[in-house]
Formats: sequence, structure tokens, C-alpha cells
Amino acid sequence: MNISFFVPGAPVGKGRPKVSSRGGKFAQMYTPEKTANYESLIALAAQEAMAGNPLIAGPADVEISMFLPVPSSWSKKKQAAALQGQVYPTKKPDADNVIKAIFDGINGVVWVDDVQACDIVVRKRYADKPGVEVTVREIAGALFAA
Repeated sequence: MNISFFVPGAPVGKGRPKVSSRGGKFAQMYTPEKTANYESLIALAAQEAMAGNPLIAGPADVEISMFLPVPSSWSKKKQAAALQGQVYPTKKPDADNVIKAIFDGINGVVWVDDVQACDIVVRKRYADKPGVEVTVREIAGALFAA
């Protein structure tokens, strides 16, 4: 099985859990709203791509291409260089935090759990159309422990 989908908009890294307390006695952890909204957007895009197919149950190969918006404060020359792949985005969001958000967003939608990701390829580039392209392939014929 091979599932590909695009999550529109600037990639968002998974935020650290927040803690709030009620009455000073009980701490409650929660996911930041920005992260929760982004994970919902990921799940929606993935669900549309799944089109009713069953979840991937075995090991998976994942390819993620992150496309970040080019900063408008840059000169036209630098913007053009970024769009041609000559300038790389060495700024936030961190690739690993975006991966965490994507994986959490597709848990129970594309695969059973993100522990199934065995091979991961990630790219981070500038583009006119920001977003994240995700492809998940079940590794055919692989033996796996259930």
C-alpha cells in the first residue's frame, strides 16, 4: 500500500506539552492549541488520501518533504535563490518536531502507530506553496513482530 497526501500551509513543529494547575493542587498537561490544530489538519488530509483503505499494519517507509515559505524580508535575489534550491531553510521549525506532529496526526488514520516507521527520509526546502508532502509505503514482504 502507498498513501500520499499534502498538508497545506507552513509546517508546524510539535509544541511541548503545557501544564496548568487548578487551585494549585492538581497539574493538568495539555497539547498547545497550535499543535492540536495542525495535527487535526494532518489527520484530515491523511483520511482523505486513505479513501476507506485499511490501516497499514506492518513496517513502513516514510518520505516527508517540508516546504517553507520564503521570508518576505529577503531581497528579491535571495528569494529567487531560495526558490531555486540554492538557499536552504536552516531555521525553525525543526524537522524532527514536524515529523512528530505528522506521525501523531496519522496515528490511527494511516497506520496503527508511529512505531511502524522503519525508514524515514526528510527534506526541508523553500517553496512558493508552503506545506508538507507525505508518502507512507508499507514495506512489502517484510516480517514483523506483532
